[in-house]
Amino acid sequence: MTEPMVPSSSAGLTWAKMCKECGQQHEGGQENHLYEYQDEVDDELVCHICLQPLLHPMDTPCGHTYCFQCLSSFLKEQDFCPVDRQQLQLHHCRPSSLLVRNLLDKLTVLCPHQAECQQQMQRCELQPHLHNRCPVFRRLREEAERRKRPPWNELKGNRGEGESGADTKRTPTMTRTATRDIQPEPGLINPAFEESEDETSMRSSLVAEANVVEMIREEQELGLRIVGGKDTPLGNIVIQEIIRDSLAARDGRLAPGDHILEVNDVSLASIPHGRAISVLRRPCPLLRLIVMQEKGFNPRLPQRPGLEHHTPPSTSMAAAASPPSHSPHGTTHNQGTVIQVTLVKRDRSAPLGIKLIRKSDETGVFILDLLAGGLAAKDGKLCNNDKVLAINGQDLRHGTPENAAQIIQASEVRVNFVVMRQPEPQEEGGSGGEGQGRVARRAPEPQYFRRPSTYMKDPPGGFSSQEKMVSLKKEPRLSLGITIAGGRDCRSRLPVYITSVQPVGCLHRDGTIKKGDVLLSINGVDLTQLTYNEAVSVLKAQTAQAQVVLRVIQTISEDPGDEGEAAKEAMESVENPREDDADWAHLWTRWLGLPSHMHWCRDIVLLKTNQESWGFSIVGGFEENHGQQPFFIKTIVPGTPAHLDGRLKCGDEIVAVNGATTVGMNNSSLIPMLKLQKNKVTLTVVSWPGSLV
Repeated sequence: MTEPMVPSSSAGLTWAKMCKECGQQHEGGQENHLYEYQDEVDDELVCHICLQPLLHPMDTPCGHTYCFQCLSSFLKEQDFCPVDRQQLQLHHCRPSSLLVRNLLDKLTVLCPHQAECQQQMQRCELQPHLHNRCPVFRRLREEAERRKRPPWNELKGNRGEGESGADTKRTPTMTRTATRDIQPEPGLINPAFEESEDETSMRSSLVAEANVVEMIREEQELGLRIVGGKDTPLGNIVIQEIIRDSLAARDGRLAPGDHILEVNDVSLASIPHGRAISVLRRPCPLLRLIVMQEKGFNPRLPQRPGLEHHTPPSTSMAAAASPPSHSPHGTTHNQGTVIQVTLVKRDRSAPLGIKLIRKSDETGVFILDLLAGGLAAKDGKLCNNDKVLAINGQDLRHGTPENAAQIIQASEVRVNFVVMRQPEPQEEGGSGGEGQGRVARRAPEPQYFRRPSTYMKDPPGGFSSQEKMVSLKKEPRLSLGITIAGGRDCRSRLPVYITSVQPVGCLHRDGTIKKGDVLLSINGVDLTQLTYNEAVSVLKAQTAQAQVVLRVIQTISEDPGDEGEAAKEAMESVENPREDDADWAHLWTRWLGLPSHMHWCRDIVLLKTNQESWGFSIVGGFEENHGQQPFFIKTIVPGTPAHLDGRLKCGDEIVAVNGATTVGMNNSSLIPMLKLQKNKVTLTVVSWPGSLV
């Protein structure tokens, strides 16, 4: 039997040193979480290595169970089971059954801050308790926030002449939350603009943190779309999107724009995109990521103890940040007004009377309805269609209704909502000058259009394409043996491309056409502007003929190590087709080599106040080592117009600003152009879907 641990004291514990999951101080990522158990725990639920109740239990083929962290650390030095010494490798082990995990989650633990909080709860409820109810955790968090983000009215008296002294690039630490300063890479640094004296106090830098995220990988797909890599102008590996209802979405800690630095101790720095994708797709029972997460803007003040400054990764900001503008009811953003509402329940179990939903066209949680007679309806401050940004301080911008319900159920009598409310539509031509605020109404979803000839450019360095043509005679009833995807009615307006070449078809025997080739025409019929269903109909009709002439285009990466294992997997699936080949999709880098005349663009209009930042960073333009590169979005800063608008994504290519092409421009030309746009800017972008992992 294990003995209960002695309750720890919160004296001397700081926010930076405290683990945000168990509330104790330990080496995050290198040591297991620490818990103070109320009762003795049965030996069957105890790890044979650490002699503590199991955490993330893993079963070995020989029938023993260990904590994942304990077992993985042991197998780094040895190659056998610690109990019976049979040969063992980590990838042969599997997560324990749901029954065992549930028994462990129900073990009773004490709050680690017993001096001020005497609560006890099931182990699975400790983290919600810390984040929502523990007074010590709340106090330490508030003290850290005050040090990090002093009130704006306090800053107005300070002339921020000091610059961050931390400018060295360091290896990511293994702490649970480790802040980092990164030295911008040569050739990518461009000043945003010269600030006037009045703007000096508003100068700001990005706050970024390197965080460790661990997930039990019970399914193969994480649900992430990935862009970037050393073979692209972005350099880093960046999360473009999180697929709804996926493993990553349910976990809730990753967000679009996060930079992935390491995967299970494998560094993703300075490796090509395809190799990074193969590392992320590598099967493993527990996934451990180190990610750099942007937290927004932090005003620059002279360095003083307790206040750290962080510079963004190698990007150039389009404009400096300023404090948010305020309305009587909340903070005004270009997508609406942010409102804070506190509901007080009669008791913990009392319902709020709120129906929450998700939307198919936008991430996040929305209020569908307020039940008549319910607490929220009586309070009157929340409204239907409000977007829930946070509950009790927990970010739900990319959360789910299930996440929100869990937070509400775990809360005490007070539930704090932060919601965004869309403004009422304003009449066009209404009164109001530039200084009277912006039009907060979101424009209708823009139409896609072919990339104009004035916006044409060469692909990024290292990417190209070549056209192929195959002419073959066949029996009229013999199938070509291909499956396709894409079409101008699909998301991102992808061209029609081949997802598999079946061994039973005549194209497989010819060998010219490969998986991933983009279809141009069949028997002279253009396929580049068709919807998916139209393309299928044309292919069926033309295949019925005795002779077929097929034109395709193949995109090429000139880096021989571009796709690594990902390329091998693709080739294996050509030789051994699977049932899911219809869902196969290009790597993001393969779209970069597509000729400009096949791109579909769209206009995104962003609105802001005079002093506010647009909220995105860019890379590209002329570089000494790479010549002329397209401009790409590398970072989108939380809480800014670009982030709140929701349409701009990391990895998008900017082809024009207010109708002026960016082809041939460099950073020193584009940055001032963006800065000059006081309240409104129209970005013409090409967006390719990131590689799915």
